[in-house]
Amino acid sequence: MKGYVQIYTGNGKGKTTAALGLSLRAVCAGKKVFFGQFVKGMKYSELKAPQFLNQLEIKQYGRNCFIRKDPEEEDIRLAREGLKDLQMKIKSGDYDIVVMDELNIALFYKLFEVKDVLKLLREKHEKTEVIITGRYAPTELIEVADLVTEMKEIKHYYQQGVQAREGIEK
Repeated sequence: MKGYVQIYTGNGKGKTTAALGLSLRAVCAGKKVFFGQFVKGMKYSELKAPQFLNQLEIKQYGRNCFIRKDPEEEDIRLAREGLKDLQMKIKSGDYDIVVMDELNIALFYKLFEVKDVLKLLREKHEKTEVIITGRYAPTELIEVADLVTEMKEIKHYYQQGVQAREGIEK
């Protein structure tokens, strides 16, 4: 089976959720999934999933806060460590699916360069499906992807003051 490159981008809610849903479906079909989260270090509910799904691994490459202004050295170091880790996983053929959650945000904050991601995608194992999420997908990635979905916000309860809820947004 050939692995494709998918991108979930846009300002609407649901990019990570879509990648998690795809991961669940894949694991239930007997596939092995690695889910790497850039710029995230907070405790999200999905981090408990490997306790229930032994074909799923999740690792975060971020600090306990989301980047709000300029990234700090630690943000850059963790993101580059993550990219290197994911490169090995994508090339190995050991995983059917590798998710690069919030990769586009890492690129937006210039934690590493688009050319590094393009190189990684050119070197991916032929069977490995790569899922990339995050707002602001760069044109260069959109051009090489096989599937691109843009999540568009129409209405969000956040605008009424509803904070992220456990099990729904976090």
